[in-house]
Amino acid sequence: MIEVKNVKKGFGDKVILHDISCVMEPGKCNLIIGASGSGKTVLTKCMVGLFKPDRGDILYEGRNMLEMNEDDKKELRQQIGMLFQGSALFDSMTVEKNILFPLDMFTKLSYKEKKNKVNEVLERVNLTGSNKKFPAELSGGMKKRVAIARAIVLTPKYLFCDEPNSGLDPQTSLLIDKLIAELTAEYNTTTIVVTHDMNSVMEIGDHIVYLHQGYKQWEGTNKDIIFSKDEKLNEFIFASEFLQGAKNQRMLEESGNSGK
Repeated sequence: MIEVKNVKKGFGDKVILHDISCVMEPGKCNLIIGASGSGKTVLTKCMVGLFKPDRGDILYEGRNMLEMNEDDKKELRQQIGMLFQGSALFDSMTVEKNILFPLDMFTKLSYKEKKNKVNEVLERVNLTGSNKKFPAELSGGMKKRVAIARAIVLTPKYLFCDEPNSGLDPQTSLLIDKLIAELTAEYNTTTIVVTHDMNSVMEIGDHIVYLHQGYKQWEGTNKDIIFSKDEKLNEFIFASEFLQGAKNQRMLEESGNSGK
């Protein structure tokens, strides 16, 4: 579990985050949504320690990250997996070497043990036998799955995903969403997903934090979101025809049940 308490962050005279408090729950996909410039990326960077808040606390299992010494921070970083927006694979390395990278950096396993780990995660993301391929030989969805394999190879307690469906077609996006949700449940990971994808909100949004102009505007689940009466949230989410259709369908179901 990650607790964000009263976090404020600014750059110069511009305040980006205004007194943000929220909880990222283990075993769930915690989504951070909002328009561009709402503070999603800054909040995420505060949570992983890339930015230091001007005020507030970031607690991992009750331990304040901002008060940790360097050894404790290093230990924490080993428990964090990162899935970057553009996959961030090393083009000059094979799939296998890309996934070996965090194992080489953070573990003292033998080469055989590391190779076994690589094969395990490749099998988990349905890319068995892709070890010797280079990123240029992979589709966008395959690159994303390799990036997920690299992010989970250390069996992280915390998984951060930045726009995991960026640049992917709708069908591949659904597969990536499903994979993230399965891995979250399987490993009981505290997963944080920054996204603009409203399909993802409805598919995997166990817990959602909506930011608006640096403030936490709304918090709830994907079952709550389509009945929200928050005007700013509704303006944001119902720009999507998918969610408008989902809302209409849910309202029809509710009215049908109430008439019985």
